[in-house]
Amino acid sequence: MQHVDIAIIGGGIVGLTLAAALKDAPCSIAVINKHPLVVPLLDTPSPRVSAINQANIEALDSLGVWQFVQQDRVNPYKAMHVWDKDSFGDIHFNCDDMGNDSLGVIAENAALVNGLADSVMQQANVTVVTQSIERMLVGPSQSMLMLDNNDAISCRLLVGADGANSSVRKQANFPITFRDYEHTAIVANIQTEHPHNNVARQAFTPTGPLALLPMANPHVCSIVWSQTPDAASKLQQCSDDDFCDALTVASDAALGNVSLQTSRHTFPLTMRYARSWAKDGVVLVGDAAHTIHPLAGQGANLGMQDALALADTLSALLNRQKDIAQHRYLRPYERARKTEAVKMIAAMDGFKFLFDGNDPVKKLIRGVGLAATDKLTTVKQAFVAHAMGL
Repeated sequence: MQHVDIAIIGGGIVGLTLAAALKDAPCSIAVINKHPLVVPLLDTPSPRVSAINQANIEALDSLGVWQFVQQDRVNPYKAMHVWDKDSFGDIHFNCDDMGNDSLGVIAENAALVNGLADSVMQQANVTVVTQSIERMLVGPSQSMLMLDNNDAISCRLLVGADGANSSVRKQANFPITFRDYEHTAIVANIQTEHPHNNVARQAFTPTGPLALLPMANPHVCSIVWSQTPDAASKLQQCSDDDFCDALTVASDAALGNVSLQTSRHTFPLTMRYARSWAKDGVVLVGDAAHTIHPLAGQGANLGMQDALALADTLSALLNRQKDIAQHRYLRPYERARKTEAVKMIAAMDGFKFLFDGNDPVKKLIRGVGLAATDKLTTVKQAFVAHAMGL
């Protein structure tokens, strides 16, 4: 039997960000993940990437984590171009508008997790446990975790950072609200005829948005193509050449002709929102608490901000010698982060509604809106600041 103050279930970006942010806190931490945290990176970049905004990069840098991230697997993007296909509306954002060198980075998820893990494993207050949890007994004063090697861990505070299908959320009986976005995301890496010039591009098509995210190779982009289920099924079933032709058309040949560098993967998109994020002895972060549409690339950023906010709350409680497991002390975190999640979910719903379909009225509204915003410097700067997390 091992006892720790905090057990973090899930060794992904969010769980490890929380552990890293608690490096100076007077507490013992177990990070429990069924697979090894560090995985070898393949020669070919993975299509599983996240757009990490400037605020989170600065946070990781201040924690001493960023230096552990393999820099040739993250790529700064300096501009964004968003347009409505078959319409006159488009808008350009540039890091120069904010006096920054970049708006953020496109990072391979595995590279970011590896960097976080390398940093966290050097912390004196962290134990990494690579085992599956066979049984979980969640209680208000203590939780017990039975592992598949017959070991057991008890903790004062159980943190669910275990993703959209969170076992912690289910065991703690947190109710959720969910809704099918009626979109399926197609993810792959593509080779492009023209260089991407470190510009993140997004085209809104009648059947869903297409994001082209610039990788370190100037002729490689990761794509997230969100389509209606019927359209996604047809694209997934067609040949590589036909898929690339359709992709070139959907992107208005912004980067010329394209070819596939990796296989295509699909996953359905669902909005999830836990109606409670904390109770005595348990708290949720990241996708365990919320999932949103990837059209703005803010899912990972939102989860990392959850982790940083929770770390601030727990550090303050520990320094004041308060009980970190009592719900009344976790309520400020819960209220603040639920508010941010609700705002992001509402924004994604609004964007999806406005940019879906070929309705002429909606096309006119979004065309005029994009064109007008592109001319308004103050409004553009506000959009850029939000995208950067500032």
